[in-house]
This record gives sequence, structure tokens and C-alpha cells, in this order.
Amino acid sequence: MVAEVSSGPDLRRPFTRADAIAAGIPPAELRGSRFRRIFRGVYIRAEVPGHPLIRVRAALVIHPPEAFASHVSAGRVYDVPLPPLPEEDISVFAEKDRRRRPGIRNHVVPQGTDVVTVNGVRVSGPERMFVELAHLLTLVDLVVVGDALVRLRRTTPEKLVAYCAAARLNARRAAGYVREHVDSAMETRLRMLIVLAGLPEPKVNHLIRDRDGRVIYRFDLSYPDLKILVEYDGRQHRDDLDVWDHDTDRQDWFDHNGSLRVPVFSRGVYRRPDRTLERVAAALRSRGARLPGNLADDWKPHLPVRP
Repeated sequence: MVAEVSSGPDLRRPFTRADAIAAGIPPAELRGSRFRRIFRGVYIRAEVPGHPLIRVRAALVIHPPEAFASHVSAGRVYDVPLPPLPEEDISVFAEKDRRRRPGIRNHVVPQGTDVVTVNGVRVSGPERMFVELAHLLTLVDLVVVGDALVRLRRTTPEKLVAYCAAARLNARRAAGYVREHVDSAMETRLRMLIVLAGLPEPKVNHLIRDRDGRVIYRFDLSYPDLKILVEYDGRQHRDDLDVWDHDTDRQDWFDHNGSLRVPVFSRGVYRRPDRTLERVAAALRSRGARLPGNLADDWKPHLPVRP
């Protein structure tokens, strides 16, 4: 076995075949059990756990230093929720800088394109990445990304709307739905389900304060004037006694204040969104809200019923 020299590449980060040879590691050893191939000509030590950021770095390592992660790969670097998309996207400034590999998609962009550094990786600026993803994601998935970027303090709804003013329709429409203070992707999907059905948009992050101004409860989605809370609940099992006590206190507050809670679980978003809409609409009507006789169907392509 050839000893690794200190001046060689960091083998726990993606490196090229040329890097290995320059460090004295024979090509035959790269095909052994010590290393794992990520892309053609790009390797890493076998014991390094797989991670989306590893693949992004591996795709970049074969490109010139000016290249940057864009589209889906930029989303992985920003750590925003994305649907399963296997390819890595790398943008370059000249046709000659493309590096064609299975699993890597290249884009040639003009000089002056908005590029920033995140976690040590060159990536599209957050607003530009949002527009890039509009070519690949559905409306709801794109709003999920926008809400996450705002939650991570990478941008604001106002900046997204302004940046997308000249972009394609999907980007403009999605930017208009992005909100502040959204806690999770599931909360975004639930809100979009309600809105795309033509129901009134619930308020995000409504705060209840005590007499001293301290926040005692925060409601993810609600209709404060109607005293209705629509709440995604990801806890299928309530084993935490502190959580149980807190939820009991909240329920007591609802009962004392005449509030109505509509809990929604994952099945109510991914499998029976129609039933969720029926429950939300019934709650709204019970409090005197005037709704259309038939709900819109715009939600169906995004969150189809799966009995």
C-alpha cells in the first residue's frame, strides 16, 4: 500500500484521479475498497458518510474555480427542502468550462451573474437560485423553497418579489406566496393547499401575549378574527410529558376563549387533502365566513388525493 503524503489531497473531501496520481496513489488503488467513486474521475475515502454537500463538492472539483453550484445543487448547499432530484447543477461562464459527466448538468451563464459563498461553496445568490428552480419545481415546491430561504434569513419576501418581476410566471407566482415566520415545509404545503382551493389565506405565526406582553402561544396558521386555528401536527405519538402539558394548556385556552382547532396530520396533506379542505371549509362556515359554493381545483395537481 502506498503511503499518503502530507502534501497530497485531503482524501476525506472529493478529489480527482489526477490529484490522486500526483499524490502517489496508483489508479488501481482507487478501484479498491479504500475509496468510493462519486462521479467519473472523482473519488473520496470510502468511510466518509454520504451527504448531499459531498456530491456538490465532487461536481465542482472537476470544474474551474470560477464555477459555482446552481439550481438544485445550490438548494442543497442552502439546505432548503427539495424533492428527490438526482442530478447536480454546475454553472460556468464559458462553453469550454463544461465538464460532461453522467449525473452532472452544466449551465453556461453570463459574466456578472449573482454568485455568493455559502458553507465555503460558491453558489447562485438566493434570489437567483429561486428563479433557477422555477424551471424544475412545481409551484408548491417552489414556495416551500422560498419560505425556507426566508426562514434561514437568506432573503425576504419583498426581495423575492422584486427579483422575480421579470422572471417566468412560475417564479413570479410562487414569490407572491412566500411568507415570513413559516416553521416547516409541511406548514407551507398546508397553507398552499388551503389557498389554492380558493379558501381565505390563514395568517402565519399569530402570537398570543399575556398582560405583560410576553408571548404565551404561537399559532402557525389561523384566522384570528374567527378564532380558528389550522395546525399541522407532526407528532403522531405524545410521549413527551412536557409537550402533553403544553398542549393541554393550549386546549384549555382554546376552550376558555371559544376558539376552534382544526388539527391536520401528514395523511391530511399527502393522502386526503380533500378531507382537510372539507374540515377547514366547515370550520370557516361555522363561524360565518362566506365561501364559494365549489372550491377551486388548483391544488389537485400539487397535492393529489391518494386514498
